[in-house]
Amino acid sequence: MLSASWRPNDRKANTLIFLFSGIVFAAVVLLSRVKLNVDLGFNVHIFAQANAIINSIVAVLLVAALIAVKSKKYELHKKIMLTAMVLSILFLVSYISHHLFAGETRFGDLNHDGILSEAEKATAGSARIIYYILLGTHIPLAGLILPFILFSAYRAMTGEFARHKKLVKITWPVWFYVAVTGVVVYLMIAPYYN
Repeated sequence: MLSASWRPNDRKANTLIFLFSGIVFAAVVLLSRVKLNVDLGFNVHIFAQANAIINSIVAVLLVAALIAVKSKKYELHKKIMLTAMVLSILFLVSYISHHLFAGETRFGDLNHDGILSEAEKATAGSARIIYYILLGTHIPLAGLILPFILFSAYRAMTGEFARHKKLVKITWPVWFYVAVTGVVVYLMIAPYYN
């Protein structure tokens, strides 16, 4: 087992984790309603592609971290998880950037006019339903998982491994689901980017 890297201070940790999670959630919600009409000189959907790549890497890292901890390679597990957290911060910056500069894309909008006609809906078919089911689970879980990730990391860093293990039984599968569905959602919506 690893030794604790931090001294426990649950009151301070609770405040910081909930404050940070609240700020991130508010920023994502508020900034998703804003579109900046700025020509960056490149295709702004590169941010969405970066998000999918980052999510793919995070999903692989989560599996690698699980294998490492099951193999009792705790230091490796810690490094992998810290890498996944850093990548998740980069994802957040890229995600906000994409929504700020690209705006909203509608699934099935073949002519990119922002209006989904009945013909476009028919062309998209049942894939549209699958897309919205995935998106409808992905978004809320992505919003809810952040404090769980931070509390899981906090419990590990303070050496509270029994509490960490109990918490990651919830955190790991949800985080993995969010990472994987993020990639699937991107692959499904990317053909409709203009």
